[in-house]
Amino acid sequence: MALTYSQPVKLHEPIPLFELPDADANMYTLGNWTDKMILVVIFTCNHCPYAQAVRPQLIELWNHYQQRRSSVQFVAINSNDASAYPEDATDKMKEERYAYPFPYLRDESQEAAREFGAVCTPDIFVYDRNRHLAYRGRINDDWQNPKNVARHDLREAIDALLRGERPTADQRPSMGCSLKWRRA
Repeated sequence: MALTYSQPVKLHEPIPLFELPDADANMYTLGNWTDKMILVVIFTCNHCPYAQAVRPQLIELWNHYQQRRSSVQFVAINSNDASAYPEDATDKMKEERYAYPFPYLRDESQEAAREFGAVCTPDIFVYDRNRHLAYRGRINDDWQNPKNVARHDLREAIDALLRGERPTADQRPSMGCSLKWRRA
């Protein structure tokens, strides 16, 4: 496992277009969420211990916004090379221990990961109403011990957007396993 940090990016860039299937072959595009004010895109996978550790935190955050009936949509994307990491294969994405209550999409070609500039799992991108990048960074300041979290970076970014404000420019990188690219 190679620890990797997300890279600083230029905020306000438009979201890359994508058309990706979920594990049941249902296709998703940006058009699926035109009614949502905020779109949270999470590059993740099944096998990475970082991704596994934050999965319950992401589900809890998703549930928080669903209970408030806020206009926030989460989308998870698995871009890892499943031939080298079989646990990241599409059929495994259906298993309860890996499933999410929001769309979990498969980027078999890895083109979406390249377009977004994703480098690790998890790698988190938050887009505003106009689908411009407003936040790229970590979920919080203690991915291993949720009870010790003092700074809820992702939640604070989403809440700022819901209030019509820009998230703080002090965005700390996400960290996790490196994305598993296909060898050429």
